[in-house]
Amino acid sequence: MSTRFGATILDAAGLRLSAEEKRFFADANPFGFILFARNIDTPEQVRALCAEMRAAVGREAPITIDQEGGRVQRLRGPRWREWLPPLEHVQRAGAQADRAMYLRYRIIADELHALGIDSNCAPMVDVATPDTHGFLKNRCYGFDAGTVARLGRAAAEGMLAGGVLPVLKHIPGHGRAVVDSHFDLPVVADDVATLDASDFAPFKALNDLPMGMTAHLVYAALDEAPATLSPRVMGLIRDQIGFDGLIMTDDISMKALSGSLCDLSRAALDAGCDVILHCNGTLDERRAVAEAAGAMTDAAQARANRALAARRAPDAVDIPALAAKLEALMNGRPDD
Repeated sequence: MSTRFGATILDAAGLRLSAEEKRFFADANPFGFILFARNIDTPEQVRALCAEMRAAVGREAPITIDQEGGRVQRLRGPRWREWLPPLEHVQRAGAQADRAMYLRYRIIADELHALGIDSNCAPMVDVATPDTHGFLKNRCYGFDAGTVARLGRAAAEGMLAGGVLPVLKHIPGHGRAVVDSHFDLPVVADDVATLDASDFAPFKALNDLPMGMTAHLVYAALDEAPATLSPRVMGLIRDQIGFDGLIMTDDISMKALSGSLCDLSRAALDAGCDVILHCNGTLDERRAVAEAAGAMTDAAQARANRALAARRAPDAVDIPALAAKLEALMNGRPDD
């Protein structure tokens, strides 16, 4: 009989789990976990923390992280590689951008997998505009849907080849945000036809990926509620974009959303999200979110099981050789 997961992805306070956290995770049985910089010290410590998380729930729970590169990377030098912001990486690679993105994320996957981390919150296929807010702009892969979709595919394939599940974000598109959703609620006024041709298009092209993350912004042409809380937008993601993977919220505690964590968690699940991502809260807040979220629905559980089934052992490659190829093409020498 399969385990019924809690409809949450949760974090930890520090470098190792406290006894209280272990008891809480055993009781709440979150679908998975997410790591932040405060959880990262040495390779040995990260592996031990991942093992403690999985032991607490008694299974090989997925553990994810934000390792886009650039500003948003939790593993940093000197122990791990430092990466250019994605947009700068793409621009520097030029005609070799597809190969460069595959190699970048295959190498990132190798670093993650060696630590016990088997998911990454990427690719981010939001389409940039000249007005995209700075918190997002250089994290994008380009300014047109076709380029972004193609490079997003390369990034996803690199991670999957390395045994790491990609998380497609921020579905159905965050690129038109002109304020930072960590602090404010972006409102997009463009009509649905415009959004469908641009913002939604990369997500449609990548709708076969196993997991996705919502966008905390309002599409005024669709609903006055933020996408994460909107049954209409969630229906569009499922029906028009055709994404049937597991959908997690972006961090439910971000200031773009207003209301109690419990009310927001229930509203997101009622709208059609499968799992609540809660980050950077106290243990009491994590408890409240887990209680409000409860167990996964049948449909969410089926999607979760399909996502987990997509995990595979990394392919056998020579990572130093791949790193040398990437360095060569980033310096204008073609990949032989």
